[in-house]
Amino acid sequence: MRTDLSEDKTSVINELSSPKIVLATLNSKFIHASLGLRYLYANLKDLQQCCEIKEFVIQTRPIDIVEQILESKPDIVGFGVYIWNIVETTNVVSLLKVIAPEVKVVLGGPEVSYESEQQAIVQASDYVLTGEAEISFYELCKDIIKNNEPDRKVLKSKPVELKNLEMPYQYYSDEDLKNRLLYVEASRGCPFKCEFCLSSLDTKSNPYELEVFLEQMETLYQRGARNFKFIDRTFNLDINTSLQIMQFFLDRMTDDLYLHFEVVPDHLPRKLKEMLTQFPKGSLQFEVGIQTFNQEVQTNISRKQNNPKSKQNLIWLKENTTAHIHADLIFGLPGETFDTFKDSFDQLYQCQPHEIQMGILKRLRGTPVIRHTEAFDLRFSPLPPFNILSTDRIDFATMQLVNRFARYWDMIGNSGRFKHSLAYLLADNPFDDFIAITNWLFNETGQTHKINLKRLYELLSQAVEALFPEKHQIVLPKIELDYTASGLKGVFNTLNLYAGQKKQSTSQGKLLQRQKQHMQ
Repeated sequence: MRTDLSEDKTSVINELSSPKIVLATLNSKFIHASLGLRYLYANLKDLQQCCEIKEFVIQTRPIDIVEQILESKPDIVGFGVYIWNIVETTNVVSLLKVIAPEVKVVLGGPEVSYESEQQAIVQASDYVLTGEAEISFYELCKDIIKNNEPDRKVLKSKPVELKNLEMPYQYYSDEDLKNRLLYVEASRGCPFKCEFCLSSLDTKSNPYELEVFLEQMETLYQRGARNFKFIDRTFNLDINTSLQIMQFFLDRMTDDLYLHFEVVPDHLPRKLKEMLTQFPKGSLQFEVGIQTFNQEVQTNISRKQNNPKSKQNLIWLKENTTAHIHADLIFGLPGETFDTFKDSFDQLYQCQPHEIQMGILKRLRGTPVIRHTEAFDLRFSPLPPFNILSTDRIDFATMQLVNRFARYWDMIGNSGRFKHSLAYLLADNPFDDFIAITNWLFNETGQTHKINLKRLYELLSQAVEALFPEKHQIVLPKIELDYTASGLKGVFNTLNLYAGQKKQSTSQGKLLQRQKQHMQ
């Protein structure tokens, strides 16, 4: 906490009985710690002493969240609202305003910063702060406490100078450092204009003063932090800065240090490559946005990307570094067809990243991709997360097929549990072959979630036998290698590895067991 408060900063607290402010958000998982809330808290100045942060997960019942918030007897509650928590936060706010209508609810975050007025959560709240709200939230709280409330609900935050912001990192607790991902940023904004992304609305990338930022990282490191996830949209944009940050961590390398960066795929100069080769296994992850290799689609979404250079760099990273490579594709972009996406997938697969994230285009509020809605007949779900349902070139049935492909690919291709067998199975026509596996798996199971891992090994073996019988005897020993590496109990040869085998279902076995107990 800051102690060097000037007279003007203490005036609000001195004049009034202590107000109470709660900063809250619903994270998708406990492991995620909200950087946004900590920024708001860090910049509350004299109001910081009467504020607390409360973080929840979206799986918690809304009424239980409201109960925990009201235990603090707040006058003001600020919520961070995102695409992953909009439904749950709407329910929380609605309940909160019924139970305690006197509490002022302030919303912020990307999901309420655009197309605000028609949203149910906005209608239920008192105020919405759009844009970067570190300063505007403090000013609004002052006005509310002084009974000088604005007469407008939606308030646009003024642009902030990063040098004027208090850093948030000291407000990661010791428990956060031990158990959660630590989000950090060396810069804000993005100079690129990819229309599916909210960062396309930025005019440029704004760096923090590097010396100040590294001082903050040093403090976190000395406190025991070893897991740093950089949220900079283009970490390798300014190579000199990238080199200094990476050298900082390389000089402090330990067995448990882990760094995550989002990188531009076609910009890996020699000096950066030389440094990357020095990082040991398990210390680096790169998230590489490819999205599409189709130049027509790239033009449609204002994406500038050197495709040959991007592929060359991906292959270089895989062959010359120990970095874990997570590469992104997006299905459903304006102008994309099933065949052009297949081509992008096959090209990316040949680059052999450790993971290929199959994203489905989402209608993020405020993104320029919406301008293509009529020309390409883009039809988005009205329900969060607002996935694309069909386009003029991709019908709904095909969209559903690729959604299932993405889910099964995450289970099999991205999990790392099938790395021996997958290499043999998808050598020639990766997309077509995995589409065939997708159809077989869905026809067999009717589900894309909650498939037991042991059952998944069985299903893959059965799918190969049914679809590619000439490969089955070659792939089967590789599946056994993967099964053994998984650590699952049970002898591999006792599994149902052939499509013709039948096994009494677990549910039937349990039913018979219950019947026998009644007959005793």
